[in-house]
Amino acid sequence: MKKLTIRDLDVRGKRVLVRVDFNVPQDKKTGAIKDDARIAGALPTIRHIIAAGGRAVLMSHLGRPDGQPNPQFTLKPVAERLSQLLGTPVLFAPDCVGGEVKKLALGLKDGEVLLLENLRFHAEEEKNEPGFAQQLAELGEVYVNDAFGTAHRAHASTAGVTQHFRQNAAGFLMEKEIDYLSRVLEDPARPFVAILGGAKVSDKIAVIENLIPRADAILIGGAMAYTFLMAQGRQVGSSLVEQDKLDLAKSLLEKSAAIRFLLPSDHVAAEKKQGEPDKKGKPTFTFVNPRQVTDIPAGLAGVDIGPATIEAYKAAIAGARTVVWNGPMGIFETPEYARGTFEVARAVAASGATSIVGGGDSASAVLQSGVADRISHISTGGGASLEFLEGKTLPGVAALTDK
Repeated sequence: MKKLTIRDLDVRGKRVLVRVDFNVPQDKKTGAIKDDARIAGALPTIRHIIAAGGRAVLMSHLGRPDGQPNPQFTLKPVAERLSQLLGTPVLFAPDCVGGEVKKLALGLKDGEVLLLENLRFHAEEEKNEPGFAQQLAELGEVYVNDAFGTAHRAHASTAGVTQHFRQNAAGFLMEKEIDYLSRVLEDPARPFVAILGGAKVSDKIAVIENLIPRADAILIGGAMAYTFLMAQGRQVGSSLVEQDKLDLAKSLLEKSAAIRFLLPSDHVAAEKKQGEPDKKGKPTFTFVNPRQVTDIPAGLAGVDIGPATIEAYKAAIAGARTVVWNGPMGIFETPEYARGTFEVARAVAASGATSIVGGGDSASAVLQSGVADRISHISTGGGASLEFLEGKTLPGVAALTDK
């Protein structure tokens, strides 16, 4: 870890402005929090500040309120849940900037916690507007970023605000994320196996290119596999294929010749039926009458990896000492098409390797398959972890003070 961490700060008697990631899933009707994992992830940093006599001023976004106050996206239920988890009262501000908010922050006593209202009730947050960043900075005396999930965005609360502090440090969660992901890229225990799934090759191009010279094996699943298979001349039926990425897929296959680059050898395929358009008018599809096939005939679309592929992937994972996984093997939200994803999750857990699972669908699959406690690290940031694995510099990390 080459950046200052919260351990390096003297927070006693100081207001510590902390960027957390409380963007939690909620019930649309009741507002009840459905999964508090992100709140729990910030507890070590908050508890450290309280125990050291600091005054925690927490800021986060929630959902997409489009730069306007929207009661649907208030952080008030989060303040209540955080208070329960901490076992101490959490004050809640009616906004994230302004005179009343500043008065609340300045009035904090040692060991107290204040949560600000949703940052994205102001369009200036995502625009990284300097004046807004300065108003946020006035609420604290030192700055801590513990929101890895937003570290790939140069927003006012992750980048602009840091220009107003002498010390900008990583919280414990941010430190853990950077440590695990850095180890994968710089010095992984070998064999190092990367598992990449999801819908589109285009979402994973840079990750694949960055991992080819580092990994011993790359296992491909999900709809992105069909673009690679078509590039090899295989039959993929009506499966999702990015026609404009076929040449790129061929290029990646050539670059990967020196490592094991595994593609599905068999599939669960189903009839692809068009459903009602979604709210934005985009076509939707349902998949029915699944069957196991080696090549996918016309009229069928791949929805999961097949049993032979599952066994081949499990064998590759079993011998690994480092595993990185980002993206499901199929449409795992549908139980009939979830076997490949869940078998991979169980194989990763059973491998005994240092295992890092990217956020989003992969994290959800690990939780649903009941093996989360046997994964070394489940990333809290899907997009941020992907960009880190691409080798990109994350603005929220770059803005922290070097040791």
